[in-house]
Amino acid sequence: MRMKEMVARTGVHERLLRYYEQQGLLAPDRLPSGYRVYSEADVEAVRRIRCLLAAGLPTATIAQVLPCVSTDDDRLVPTCPDLVARLHRERERISRAIDELATSREMLDHVLSAAPPEPRPAS
Repeated sequence: MRMKEMVARTGVHERLLRYYEQQGLLAPDRLPSGYRVYSEADVEAVRRIRCLLAAGLPTATIAQVLPCVSTDDDRLVPTCPDLVARLHRERERISRAIDELATSREMLDHVLSAAPPEPRPAS
C-alpha cells in the first residue's frame, strides 16, 4: 500500500511515518520511482510503535525493543529473554521522572499558596 493508505489505516501522519523510517523503526519497500510501499507487517509495526511511545519509551529504545515484541490481541508480549529486564529499567526511569514532577508541583503549590487572593470581578 502507498503512503496515503498507510495514513488512513494507521491514523499516523505522513511526517511521522517518515520520522519512524529515519529512526530505523520502519523500513518500507521502495518503488523504482522512490515511492514507499507499505505492507501489513508495517501496519502492525506502527501499532506497536504507537503503543511503546504511549508507554513513554523514546524512539531509540523502541528501535531496540521492537524486534523483541509480538502482539497478542491488543497486548504487546516480550519475546526476547533480556527485554523484560530492560523494560523494568525503563519503568524505573519513568517512575523517577514522575516523582520529580510531583516534587516540582508541590513546590509550585507552595509558592502559589503564598500569593494574595485574586480580586473578584464586579457584578
